[in-house]
Amino acid sequence: MAMGRRNQRQRQKGLWVAAADLPHTAAHPFYRRLNELLDEHGFDKFAEQRCEKFYAPRMGRRSLTPGSYFRCLLIGYLEGIDSERGIAWRLADSISLRRFLAIELDEPTPDHSTISRSRRLIDLETHREVFTWVLRLLAKQGLLKGGTIAVDATTLEANAALRSIVRRDSGESYDKFLRGLAAKSGIETPTREQLAKLDKKRKNKGSNKDWTNPHDPDAKITKMKDGRTHLAHKAEHAVDLETGALLALTVQGADLGDTASVAETISAAAEQLAAVAQDREANEQLSPQGLREVVADKGYHSNDVLRDLTELELRCYINEPDRGRRKWCGKQLEQQAVYGNRRRMRGQRGKRLSRLRGERVERSFAHLYETGRMRRTHLRGHENILKRLLLHGGAFNLSLVLRKERGAGTPRGLAGVKKAFDSLREAVRRPFSARRTHLLRLWRKLAHAAFRLDSQPCVLRPACAA
Repeated sequence: MAMGRRNQRQRQKGLWVAAADLPHTAAHPFYRRLNELLDEHGFDKFAEQRCEKFYAPRMGRRSLTPGSYFRCLLIGYLEGIDSERGIAWRLADSISLRRFLAIELDEPTPDHSTISRSRRLIDLETHREVFTWVLRLLAKQGLLKGGTIAVDATTLEANAALRSIVRRDSGESYDKFLRGLAAKSGIETPTREQLAKLDKKRKNKGSNKDWTNPHDPDAKITKMKDGRTHLAHKAEHAVDLETGALLALTVQGADLGDTASVAETISAAAEQLAAVAQDREANEQLSPQGLREVVADKGYHSNDVLRDLTELELRCYINEPDRGRRKWCGKQLEQQAVYGNRRRMRGQRGKRLSRLRGERVERSFAHLYETGRMRRTHLRGHENILKRLLLHGGAFNLSLVLRKERGAGTPRGLAGVKKAFDSLREAVRRPFSARRTHLLRLWRKLAHAAFRLDSQPCVLRPACAA
């Protein structure tokens, strides 16, 4: 095959290009089906009704419609874009996303400042209502039960630097504070090495009671998963263990322990279930007993948590750390709750739920914060971060519906399924002896990726494997 060479002078560009002749990618059927799903259930009408109070009738510059704004945040999850500036750039560069937002080729795409302005104007409660709307859709599809939930938390790196923290009492910077300590110890002009040595010997030097960041007061000094000390936030998930759907999401201070934050997350999950149950069609698919079981890891194990959950008539399956022999003098309720939890965790159901928790909750973390690119936040303040995460969680739940229908929950996943089917079609043309192993490998890949949501193994077999 002869190699072609690029020659600008010989290329004749057409004056007109028909829209039907534009190239189509694997992302087109995904976004087309997602738009059909949103239109079937009246998403744009719902969003416009909820956001009508935030829009002026005739004043101001051209605005972004509520449906388009929420779709922009869905794009952040589906395309793995962490910042609103990146979403605006990707939207201007993609024909698929233009069609997803119903923007014609001769129309300008929204600027990142328009997306940010819309986020600031639309309140947190409206974002939460959109998340609840997606949960109702999941319940109607049979993808939400709400009987058994799992709770876990992770840390998100804040958009703030440790070097900019100041004293809460005096507003003094960290460097100035160290130089003051050096002057008190007799060092008038300390070097950087002397300051580092002086700082290393101090106790409680990173206390959140003494230090804060003036640009993001909600960010707290904490140790990340990889061992680094950084300003961070804490995101806590409540996941439906029967389906893997994200039921509730909260953002709290990173200095809070798991036992101090779990009550807010469980309350948010109960409120979401109550809101979903108001829809008659969705309520028929929920668990008839309601929320009855809570599963968590050993970071949530404490006497108070187990006692409170027992008083709420919730069965808890929480791994117990090794604390040695316990004394229960005057703590009869706590003793009954701890012993009941210990007995349940030793059973087969407790072990199975513990394994399922590690699978379903960690999957939501991976999709939202790794492939969804929200491990490091570009927003400041818990309210702003929670707005973005609620739409990320809504996109994660929508992907469960699309994965059930099409075998893929993201445009990239759909492209992978299409590529596997194309390889399968090409492999059929090979001789039988050469294609047997290749077909079996492709079948396993397709059975894992396509047309099923539950965790039961696929029992279908190709004809050539008989």
